[in-house]
Amino acid sequence: STAGLCRVALNYRLHPNDWVRITNDCGAKVLIMDAKFWDESAPVRELVDHVILIHGEHDGTTPYEAFLAKQDSHAFSTAIDPDSIVSLNYSSGTTGNPKGAIRTHRNRTASLNNIVSDILGRVPNETDCWVHAGPVTHTSGLFVLPYFTFGAKQIVLAKYDPEEFIDVIQNRGGNATALVPTMVARLLAVDGITKEKMANLRMLGYAGAPMPPDQIKQCHERITTKMVQYYGLVEAIPPVTVLSEADHALGLSENPELLTSAGNPCVGVEILIVDENGKEVPVGEIGEVITRGDHVMRGYYGAAGQDATVTKAVRDGWLHTGDLGRIDADNRLYLVDRKGDMIISGGYNIYPREIEDVIAEIPEVLEVAVMGIHDVEWGQRVTAMVTLVPNSTADHTELTNRILEHCKARMASYKKPKDLRIVAEFPLNSTGKIAKKILKQQLEAEGK
Repeated sequence: STAGLCRVALNYRLHPNDWVRITNDCGAKVLIMDAKFWDESAPVRELVDHVILIHGEHDGTTPYEAFLAKQDSHAFSTAIDPDSIVSLNYSSGTTGNPKGAIRTHRNRTASLNNIVSDILGRVPNETDCWVHAGPVTHTSGLFVLPYFTFGAKQIVLAKYDPEEFIDVIQNRGGNATALVPTMVARLLAVDGITKEKMANLRMLGYAGAPMPPDQIKQCHERITTKMVQYYGLVEAIPPVTVLSEADHALGLSENPELLTSAGNPCVGVEILIVDENGKEVPVGEIGEVITRGDHVMRGYYGAAGQDATVTKAVRDGWLHTGDLGRIDADNRLYLVDRKGDMIISGGYNIYPREIEDVIAEIPEVLEVAVMGIHDVEWGQRVTAMVTLVPNSTADHTELTNRILEHCKARMASYKKPKDLRIVAEFPLNSTGKIAKKILKQQLEAEGK
């Protein structure tokens, strides 16, 4: 970045068609890639002027080590405009084509400072070792800079495998990481997972999607008490808010509602909750989350930057996130749901997260996804899908009835799923979250 170059990371889990869309949108000139992606990268290679290849050789490319050997050993100038572009970070495409958020040096510095002060609580040192269990192109990659800056170690896993992750913590020196809740659920599903096996873990961060309170309790009991949640977006570099280790302990001992919170704003972060007209709502009322500070992107690049219909817009310095939430008297943020995920059934507004948290209380349930599916009578039909813990012997009919009865006892009747399905597994998007968009498309297609 001190050379004035802009990094655009391509998540290997995206489809090559997405790589092409991103490459065209940003106008990339150089592709740095691992040789194992040679075949599927063909359409991207045709779009760039130069290809630098790692772990292999092909005609028309420059080997990575040879490229490094040819570079001048003199340091680049570090006189950088803090508001210049350091990277374009493309969304995972859950709401359409990937959109490139412009991140600046100011954004990255804000992230580094708040990771150290609010997530880690201290400066990393030579005894620390961060485990990149998820793609470095996603939220885990934010921890590269603080750990690199202060001389701490890092381990990058080729892919997330719960058994390998446990081995890294037990035997290879890993002692901190960040996972999405789906990854935590799969870690909890490993036979014999205990705090003793995870004793080296100094911090388990989680982000990317809500974690049901029951899953938090299981994690606290079976993996580690050193849990930290953080919230952020591609458009507002994490961490925006943090729910600390102390908050988790308080939530588990005295105030269960805390476990549904995303925590307090980080240093230099402003958050407001506004109505559809942009007016701030009273404490405790639900509205759209907007945020301002050095963590907010400069805007979108390429096509999205020219699209007036993009909802996550920066207006008067405030990023309108598209997330629905509320603030309590202690300035803690509670995320209710995504605006686009809210279900309207029979004239009622229904938030999937509330239903997911209730269903997750059933011991046999591993993962749950709730969506609104088009329905002639109701407008949208509340539909739930669940996967079960490994080796479950539960009778599916009996379990389905028990889940629905549990929902009936815990929530208003109009919120109870009208359709509940037990499936073998969920499709995941490029960041490891349950791909609700794909599930919804499949269910909508069934009804046609």
